[in-house]
Amino acid sequence: MPPRPAAEEERGNLLDPLAGFAVTAATMFKKPNTEFYPEQKVPTAPRYHGRHQLNRYEDGLEKCIGCELCAWACPADAIFVEGADNTEEERFSPGERYGRVYQINYLRCIGCGLCIEACPTRALTMTNEYELTDDNRADLIYEKDRLLAPLADGMVAPPHAMAPGTDAADYYLGRVQAPDGEGALR
Repeated sequence: MPPRPAAEEERGNLLDPLAGFAVTAATMFKKPNTEFYPEQKVPTAPRYHGRHQLNRYEDGLEKCIGCELCAWACPADAIFVEGADNTEEERFSPGERYGRVYQINYLRCIGCGLCIEACPTRALTMTNEYELTDDNRADLIYEKDRLLAPLADGMVAPPHAMAPGTDAADYYLGRVQAPDGEGALR
């Protein structure tokens, strides 16, 4: 192919800045796409992996049995669980054990959800809460008091005895319902 004449190259170079100005002028009059995040929170997808939550049974006993399977499944080593034995005087969960110490380090957590899959009692789930920032590193290590689901109406704060006439299997199979208004279990 023969080379272009120099006059054609000069004409192309003169129009190039005008093309750039045309793009700038076109975008100057478009409505800006602004998100008002702190004031208006965007809803998350239904299966979004946010902050963890330790769940409770209908009567208020904790679902965590202190098995530490979630800690073993965590690839980032972000979970620390220390189990303890329940006694008849102090019962925090049905069965033999409960999670006495439960910590999740959100500085290490990668939000993969493998801990949720490993939990045999569905004690650990993930919420849609996505605001996990702080100005202090120590506040990003969530302990059991911040991870436990709040008590719903009618629930009794542990430690307390299991529902009369039930055993641990009834809890795991979902046969225990919330207490009625007088505090007795249905």
